[in-house]
Amino acid sequence: MNGVIFFRMPNHQQALRSLPSVEILTQKLAADSPLPRALVTSFVQRQLKLTREQILNGSSPSREEIEQSVASELQAFSNSRLQPVINATGVIIHTNLGRSPLGKSAAKKLTDIATGYCNLEFNLPEGTRGKRAGYLETALASLLEADAATAVNNCAAALVIILRHLCKDGKNEVIVSRGELVEIGGGFRIPDILETSGAKLVEVGSTNKTNLNDYKKAITSRTAMILKVHRSNFYIGGFTEEVPATELADLAHSYDLPLVEDIGSGAMMRTDELAPIEQEPTPQEALRNGIDLVCFSGDKLLGGPQSGIIAGKKELIAGIKQEPFFRAVRCDKLILTVLQECIDTYLKTRSEKSPRGVPALEFISESTDTLQARAEKIIQSLPQEIQAHFSISPSTARTGGGTMPRSEIPSIAIILSPTNQSVTKLSRALRTGTPSVVGSIEDNKLRLDLRTIFDHQDQDLIHALAALWSAEA
Repeated sequence: MNGVIFFRMPNHQQALRSLPSVEILTQKLAADSPLPRALVTSFVQRQLKLTREQILNGSSPSREEIEQSVASELQAFSNSRLQPVINATGVIIHTNLGRSPLGKSAAKKLTDIATGYCNLEFNLPEGTRGKRAGYLETALASLLEADAATAVNNCAAALVIILRHLCKDGKNEVIVSRGELVEIGGGFRIPDILETSGAKLVEVGSTNKTNLNDYKKAITSRTAMILKVHRSNFYIGGFTEEVPATELADLAHSYDLPLVEDIGSGAMMRTDELAPIEQEPTPQEALRNGIDLVCFSGDKLLGGPQSGIIAGKKELIAGIKQEPFFRAVRCDKLILTVLQECIDTYLKTRSEKSPRGVPALEFISESTDTLQARAEKIIQSLPQEIQAHFSISPSTARTGGGTMPRSEIPSIAIILSPTNQSVTKLSRALRTGTPSVVGSIEDNKLRLDLRTIFDHQDQDLIHALAALWSAEA
């Protein structure tokens, strides 16, 4: 019997034939993308390769589905670029949003230095090689009331290099209270940092109680130092006991041991005078209490760039700077520039309760009356037909950044209750808009806390909310 035999193409072959070419898809996507065309091309190549593998494993998407998927992935990838964000979360030192914002003078100076040459290691009067960070270290020592000070690229690095310098010649044991073995975020823990440096952890006391005798019994010929770690991101209450720094300093010095404290947040002044919140320890207080070396972060309450600051006895600072490892963790010209401006700001306004030019502290100390007035003006500036869908509510802001976990700062928030779509969808639309607005969801409502929004961003927020409502309608 004569006839024509038809062969059905396997599904995966049909799907493979539906794959768009790299050139055509790149041309289509690059037109609306802010990314360099070369980057779009390589991204499309990778995505199509992954799609091809999925097809061979049984998937069978249509050409339209493939193009939509690649476009969606490209948009998500584009959104991952560093870009400005309006922080409406009420968390002032928001680790995920870049921690503390810089002051205007620091940002301007950064532009001046970054776009040209500078005297990083050059002595201008002599015309010879100069001392790196000489000005900054002197200014830091002045602000911190310390014999000497220096800076590295973050606080973990500061602690590591302190440990590397002090744990030598068969003396590598570091005594720490069990109640201070903190995790500083991202899975990094004090015991891990000690191990990385080559130090041996000696735990004393219990989680809630450690007394002076616990430390004394742990001291041996192999003890290199005693370490205190401020519990900045959690607190212990109830049946507790810890040794005052002055008493611990006397014990350490009686055995000729250095006492080191990691205070974490870097508060330069009494935080309880900025707002109705708890007092965060300052490096000045720690040094006055007999601490030999103190280290803390530069991008938390200090309000500077990511950095780790070390201050204390002159001979110890000099020894740390002689460590070969110091070169691996030293700051570059950009960090030094911003940190220098930040410290200058404090020195110029040291008699004030809240230094002008340090945004994190200005946010903390802003009055709720001012925030209320701004919230009312923002809502009144929205299109009249949508104003009824917005309301103002008391809110609670936090310092964030692993600082003062018990402190709650009274604040004001604008509340948006969605009508035609989910609050999750609205929140995502705000986050992926231009500019991005990051708020929080509570009781199925979108909450935009004014305490962490700069007043110069109010107009951008108005446009974003108006556009969001138009999209919803």
